[in-house]
Formats: sequence, structure tokens, C-alpha cells
Amino acid sequence: MQLRKLSVVEGERTVQSEAPTLRLRVAVATQDIKNVNAHFGSAKKFAVYEVTPHESRFLEAFDFETTSDESGRHVTDSDRLGPKVAALAGCNLLFCLAIGGPAAARVVGAKVHPIKLDQPQSIASVLTRVQSMMTGNAPPWLRKVFLANEQRSMNFLDEED
Repeated sequence: MQLRKLSVVEGERTVQSEAPTLRLRVAVATQDIKNVNAHFGSAKKFAVYEVTPHESRFLEAFDFETTSDESGRHVTDSDRLGPKVAALAGCNLLFCLAIGGPAAARVVGAKVHPIKLDQPQSIASVLTRVQSMMTGNAPPWLRKVFLANEQRSMNFLDEED
């Protein structure tokens, strides 16, 4: 499987406030970079966004040349899931239409929370939904993601004199 990557390159962003902002890296499985409309294993592309409570921005896209034919037959000659799981490195959430058990286990093992949608949705609406969860009362699974992102404090350690 050949992987192509497109990344946005920009200069240092200026921090607008001193308060730390919640930031999530959200990946979506897509066929067209407009909608969440693909199964994890057969996705031709992944788009990755940085999402804060008040804005979202495109970071990068991954294009996979060889994809599953969705026939249900297992591919034994190559690992087609490995490059996809590797592309999700650093992401917190993955939105897709479906994901199989073994693939979900690998995604969760990479510390990415997979979320299955019932039907295709625009990427913009999914990102807006994430933002509303970030500003409101976040569901338990999202609070767990926030806690995993926080730097662990070492304040409990006493300094030795």
C-alpha cells in the first residue's frame, strides 16, 4: 500500500491568551475530503483537523492508493491496516462509518478513540459536533481523552533538602 501525505505548513502561531486551550486532533475516514463517508479499512483518505472549542483547522490528509474492495475477504499478503493506524499517530479521535473488531483494537492500542457514525455526514458538521461537546458537558469518553492529553503534574513530589 502506497501512502501519500499532504500537510499544511505554517509559521509559529501566536498564543492569544495565557489560559491553556483544549486541543484535539480529529481524524475522519473519507473518500472525498468533504464528508465522513468511509469504513476504516476501505477509506481512500484520512483528513486530520485540530479542533479547539472555538475553531478548527485542517492539518493534513493521507491518501492510500490501495484500498479494500469491501468483499469481506481477509487480505493475507500484506498488512493494509498498519499504515492506516500509523497515519493516526497523535490523533485523539477517529470518525468513520464502520470499523471491524481487530482494526478497532489496533486503533485503540494507538491511543485513538474510534467513533462510528450511523450515516455519512459532512466533515464540517462532525467538527462542529466535537466543538459543542468540548464547550458543553462532555460525555465520559471525551473527558477521558482530555485527561489523557493533560500533562501529569509532579506537584505531589516533595523536594528533598
